[in-house]
Amino acid sequence: MSEIDGSFSAETLDQAFTQMLRDAEPDASSAAGDRLASVLSADDALALFDAQLTSRHLDFAALAMRERGQGFYTIGSSGHEGNVAVAAALRPTDPALLHYRSGAFFLRRAQQMDYADAPRDVLLGAAAARDEPISGGRHKVFGSRPLGIPPQTSTIGSHLPKAVGMAFHLKRAARIGLNEEVPARSVVMCSFGDASANHSTATGAINAAGYIAHQGLDLPLLFVCEDNRIGISVRTAPGWIARRFAANPSIRYFHADGCDLVEALVAAREAADFVRSSRKPAFLHLDVVRLFGHAGSDVALAYRSVEELRAELARDPVASTARLLLDAGVLTRDELLERYEAKRAEVAALAEDACAREGLRDAVDVMGPISPRSPDAVAAEVARPVDPEARAEFWGARLPEQNPPLALSGHINRCLGDMLVKYPQVAIFGEDVARKGGVYGVTRGLLKRAGGVRVYDTLLDEQTILGLAIGAAQVGCIPIPEIQYLAYLHTAEDQLRGEAASLQFFSQAQFQNPMVVRIAGYAYQAGFGGHFHNDNSVSLFRDIPGLIIASPSNGPDAAAMMRTCVASAQVDGSVSVFLEPIALYHTRDLHEEGDGLYAATYDPDGEHVPLGVGKTYGDGEDLTLISFANGVRMSRRVMKRLQAKGIAARVLDMRWIAPMPTEDLLREAMATGRVLVVDETRRSGGVSEGVFSALIDMGFTGAMARVAAEDSFIPLGPAADHVLVTEGDIEAAALDLMAHD
Repeated sequence: MSEIDGSFSAETLDQAFTQMLRDAEPDASSAAGDRLASVLSADDALALFDAQLTSRHLDFAALAMRERGQGFYTIGSSGHEGNVAVAAALRPTDPALLHYRSGAFFLRRAQQMDYADAPRDVLLGAAAARDEPISGGRHKVFGSRPLGIPPQTSTIGSHLPKAVGMAFHLKRAARIGLNEEVPARSVVMCSFGDASANHSTATGAINAAGYIAHQGLDLPLLFVCEDNRIGISVRTAPGWIARRFAANPSIRYFHADGCDLVEALVAAREAADFVRSSRKPAFLHLDVVRLFGHAGSDVALAYRSVEELRAELARDPVASTARLLLDAGVLTRDELLERYEAKRAEVAALAEDACAREGLRDAVDVMGPISPRSPDAVAAEVARPVDPEARAEFWGARLPEQNPPLALSGHINRCLGDMLVKYPQVAIFGEDVARKGGVYGVTRGLLKRAGGVRVYDTLLDEQTILGLAIGAAQVGCIPIPEIQYLAYLHTAEDQLRGEAASLQFFSQAQFQNPMVVRIAGYAYQAGFGGHFHNDNSVSLFRDIPGLIIASPSNGPDAAAMMRTCVASAQVDGSVSVFLEPIALYHTRDLHEEGDGLYAATYDPDGEHVPLGVGKTYGDGEDLTLISFANGVRMSRRVMKRLQAKGIAARVLDMRWIAPMPTEDLLREAMATGRVLVVDETRRSGGVSEGVFSALIDMGFTGAMARVAAEDSFIPLGPAADHVLVTEGDIEAAALDLMAHD
């Protein structure tokens, strides 16, 4: 074995492998031939070895590209090549969500599908080349639509919740003929590292899998932990992964030496067969090694001893497979060396070609896949009628439009029912959504009408709820999950930001997560519940590229905007957040108690509300009030009081926080020359900042002012009024603006 010097570079590993082969003599007395033949034919063994060799040389090439300034990603799979056995144990149609060190799996899956360009694709990704087929040079990922591998964007296990979601919804999708690319008896595979296994996202997903299986529900999911016992430089406690995950009574545990191809293949087959036959989850624990540092710039010897690295090198899975083939008489020593060098030359030529490819050209090129918009197609989809017979069967003797006027919650409820009728792929779920009908009754009655397959309760974990939604979307559903309160979303925001909203960007829209996330939010509940039930921060949503943010202020608009969001999910694969103002759920009056002006009859064919289009109340020429959600009702009430003082105002209901109704903003601002933004979110990071920026960018030079909530959490009780916008604040700001203009 080569000496390990202070660098422990690719050359060290390369030389150790070639030296091992030069020194090796076949052991004819060993049982290698029988052992190999018990699980693999010689041809299949060579195919797996080729995938391992290719993965190793791709790592070498990526490091060399980086040294030349031509490559931009060097997290490699060296030491993890035993995951090729997992690919061999699965069907090529089984969805696979891959760890960033699962390169050999990716290459074996490509072999199974007769896709010869996988090595080229990996190198195009490392070179950030525009014609890389999955992400188009936006990131180096293992992903491919024809190979059934959605690209993963995270290194901390945030893809595990959506793996649970995919597995959970496979049977449901098959029942209604969705996603025919994935056969009904498929297994979903999700691989990750031992360090990621400790992340709350991963532990929550594995807990959810066990919880679902405990209830006797189908969950054909294979977790694969590639355990190299270190996360960057932090050690995983010896024995922790086995101790933590072998004891789960609802998830079958399998273990193997991932550096031993035969042992890994036997265990992977047993695990995959168990999941496929039982439709229950399993946890495959592969002991592997990490050869090199974490990535190209990381020096392993800064935190690992020479003795430890020598021990790791002695377990090299590629060398182990080579030795197996030698002892089994499949290849001679010279043939192994020749194969190794031929693969080096092949990959080097591909790398040279990848480095010569064009990168992304400009900002428009980069941003192309983020948020495709097809307004005409969405409008046509909204206009597509619901089958009247199916609708009558769903609602019974009395249709929703035959009922008395409804407040906002009633309109959302009836619209959700119509969406269940119109779209068999719609599923509505969340904590308390089904039997209780939601904390505020918004989903009441939908379980009884649609059944538990399409309307169901989840466990209390927002990461799981959103993961279920992402996974459901990837097998053809249109999920409408509910997050019970806006404050609760913060525990799971990466499922929106890092997983759902980014997938189109990292896959050039080849994979999508169409969904509408309903969130009860904002404040103005008369101080009830304090911060956790009155959160008014939406900055995290505004910072997510491509995310649609709907924020209705009244019932008819809420129904119309929900129809638009679902149609946009169907047509463009859009991800929407539907922010529902809790304080207006049951509000029926506008100006006086009993006037009923904030209730309306439900209209299943109401006027279409396109994305980014607001609505104006009044035609006053003195002042424009711009607001959304609760602020619209408050502004309309103030508008009436201003009229009594001789000030003619108008109110623009933005309706959409993103995409912002910029044309309406400018038109209504220019109509009066004075703008007061009424922003119930916070002064810092709130919506008003975006409104001001939009108006300034469009050249508006008139007077502008705002009233916004303070940069504070919401306290309990009447003290909430000290930090929230009041109608008195709005009126005072309007009068001040008129006086100083």
